[in-house]
Amino acid sequence: MTPVSIEFGKSLAARETSIPGLIVLDLPVHGDARGWFKENWQREKMAAAGIDLPDFGPVQNNISFNDAVGTTRGIHAEPWDKYVSVATGRIFGAWVDLRKGDTFGAVFTAELDPSTAIFVPRGVGNSYQTLEPDTAYTYLVNDHWSPEATYTFLNLADETAAIQWPIPLDDVEISAKDKSHPRLADVVPMPPKKVLITGANGQLGRALRAEFGDHPWIEYAAREDLDLTSPGLDAARRWRDYGTIINAAAYTKVDLAETPEGRRDAWSANVTAVAALARVATSNGITLVHVSSDYVFDGSKEGPYTSDDVLSPLGVYGQTKAAGDAIVSVVPRHYIVRTSWVVGDGRNFVRTMASLAERGISPKVVDDQTGRLTLASDVAARIEELLRTGAPFGVHHVTSGGTPGTWFDVAREVFRLTGHDPDRVTGVSTDEYFAAATEPVADRPRNSVLEDPRPGAPWQQRLADYLTSSGH
Repeated sequence: MTPVSIEFGKSLAARETSIPGLIVLDLPVHGDARGWFKENWQREKMAAAGIDLPDFGPVQNNISFNDAVGTTRGIHAEPWDKYVSVATGRIFGAWVDLRKGDTFGAVFTAELDPSTAIFVPRGVGNSYQTLEPDTAYTYLVNDHWSPEATYTFLNLADETAAIQWPIPLDDVEISAKDKSHPRLADVVPMPPKKVLITGANGQLGRALRAEFGDHPWIEYAAREDLDLTSPGLDAARRWRDYGTIINAAAYTKVDLAETPEGRRDAWSANVTAVAALARVATSNGITLVHVSSDYVFDGSKEGPYTSDDVLSPLGVYGQTKAAGDAIVSVVPRHYIVRTSWVVGDGRNFVRTMASLAERGISPKVVDDQTGRLTLASDVAARIEELLRTGAPFGVHHVTSGGTPGTWFDVAREVFRLTGHDPDRVTGVSTDEYFAAATEPVADRPRNSVLEDPRPGAPWQQRLADYLTSSGH
């Protein structure tokens, strides 16, 4: 005979709870005199029904069988997501948010039978009490158990959480370990998933340091800290603990990339390393942020390049960046942040022009390459915003606003803003500038203007801000 606790005929639906990310699902259960059937987890139908549930990639299915009514387990918060349901019987479930944040300590309770399931995000404490004998409690998880993982626990009888257990805790079966867990005041909140920022010593890397700050869950890695081309990269970290990788590491020596040695180095850093990160991100459900360049375009277009334009790089550097973009585009969770003419903390065109102005040197600067200057700090801020707001995955152009200018215009503006005569700067064509070069020279896109739907302040204003902050 079919147990009376099962509710038949529900439509597939989801309900949000008072705990962010904790989602209750109603599951259709079909039954007759023979018994019942349900699709416990059906991602395609969930998506079609508009259920905003992450495709969390379960790797393990566990079942806890409980003989007696009142068996009580929990409150355990683990560093992975869980999809919980009941195969037979009925439970009273209690969930407590043990993540670091404003909702720390929030409580949600509900009864689950085979027609109900719940998605429990990482860091939310999970516990239950059986209400029927022979209850089978099942859950999918998206990581394998590990003694190295970080766990957080809460006492079932915590006075602050004040969970109203149907059966008093004094009258039920509880393990000694569960009885000894700390009260909420003594619980160390589970930190967010880690963020790894590579290329941490470069211009953008230093801007990302300033933007993301120093926290236990933020990790900065320079080349000497983590070899992205190493065959052992897959085992270099417990990658399931990471939620985001921001790859600010790149080979950017545009002209040197045209030499045999430079070509190898460029492909190694911009393609081989990116492919390795893409593999790690895909295998572990990590969001990969990849920083791209205007050099993926040939510069022949009239008007700004959009995020949908076909890539057509000219030189080796641009080819490697385009290859990196193509690789990252197939990572399920990815942001390709394409920018242009970046200046930050380090050697760059603006600082070179400011130095020449101060030393009385009058430079010749190319006047047939057009684009917009972009501050590394603005790129870092946009990356933080994309991640914080959960913006749509894909390609995002990030540049300053204002009327595009040439490198000649930028140089003149640097001279003017630093109190020097801008007429000291002479404009020349790219061909004239490199006419006497004895080493290989890469082709440059003449049009580097990127269309940013949400451009920053005009590049002239941001240049002034940059020079002021740099002490000029």
